[in-house]
Amino acid sequence: MDVTQGLETKVAGGDDGGLDQIMTAFEAFKEANDERLAQIEKRMSADGVTADKVERLSRHLDELTLKARRPVLGGAAPAEPSEHKKAFEAYVRKGESAGLFDIESKSMSVAVNADGGYLVPAETEAEIGRLMSKASAIRAIADVRQVSTMLYKKPFATTGAAAGWVGETAVRPETAANTLAELQFPAMELYAMPAATQALLDDNAVNLDQWIAQEVETVFAEQESEAFVTGDGVARPKGFMNYTKVAQSGWSWGKTGYITTGVSGGFAASGASDALVDLIYSLKAGYRQNGTFVMSRATQAAIRKLKDSQGHYLWQPAATADGQASLMNFPVVESEHMPDIAADAHALAFGDFRRGYLIVDRVGVRLLRDPYSAKPYVLFYTTKRVGGGIQDFDAIKTLKFGTA
Repeated sequence: MDVTQGLETKVAGGDDGGLDQIMTAFEAFKEANDERLAQIEKRMSADGVTADKVERLSRHLDELTLKARRPVLGGAAPAEPSEHKKAFEAYVRKGESAGLFDIESKSMSVAVNADGGYLVPAETEAEIGRLMSKASAIRAIADVRQVSTMLYKKPFATTGAAAGWVGETAVRPETAANTLAELQFPAMELYAMPAATQALLDDNAVNLDQWIAQEVETVFAEQESEAFVTGDGVARPKGFMNYTKVAQSGWSWGKTGYITTGVSGGFAASGASDALVDLIYSLKAGYRQNGTFVMSRATQAAIRKLKDSQGHYLWQPAATADGQASLMNFPVVESEHMPDIAADAHALAFGDFRRGYLIVDRVGVRLLRDPYSAKPYVLFYTTKRVGGGIQDFDAIKTLKFGTA
């Protein structure tokens, strides 16, 4: 029996499809080729049967690789644009809203907006979300959740149940019950209003998903990034820097703890890295292992000049093109909304932001076409609802450039 036929029979039931066949064929090829190389080393040549087997396996591996690269035909072909996307394109290009109205009426949308407009298709919303994750520094490191309501509530335990060791026959004292409280994260409206010419909308070569996503990305990302850092929680998310700050020695739940540099508006003349070490180790081990520094460009420029006692720079550039700079082996995220180094400024934040800061996205991005307000341009009033705030006050600490 042809060895390649045996391979095809062997992998016919594989769960991983073409990849499984390629990997199995490659393993068989390596085994046969190793045998050929061993024969050459031993006898200065390989026998014809083994050489022929290697050639057949090599050709079979090429066929499988080419097959895997071919476009999929039949039932697994790329999906046609959804009914929602087709109706959305008709609305954006020509203002025809009947299709979108019928779709939202049938679906009984959970994201009805009193200001009007229509939900963008899932494809467009996914493209906006993808670009936002890249453009918004804090969104990239925080915990992001989607909700279908205007308010997300999260219970938390302010005290844990009492526990202890007892003997095998000793009396078990009654343990104290958990004390629960509730955090609330309301979703606030964020909007952008890109403009287009009718000529652009009439151009069928223009991908409307990408165009809308790219137009609103910069506006949304800039507004979000500021709110997630310094927002006051009024008609916008509450930033992690806008909570009450207390010295780490007096920290309690509901506040963010800080460490001082011991010098007003700067680092100590000697042992500058000591304050950074204290900041890092103000976090518990469970948070520290996923820690990230957040600072402004000016603060990063100042820290870039610091060295440890061995003369090594504390800051290191990214090791790869798409990597991040690091400070004492922890990644650095740059945010222009963080304060610069100044007297008593909290210019540096460090923490496990995935556990510490929560971003709430309400499902659905809405768009309202306006061809009248700025003729000859067509405006697209685009809105999404976003909330945010600290969800674990033990996960984020700051460095204060002061003495107390």
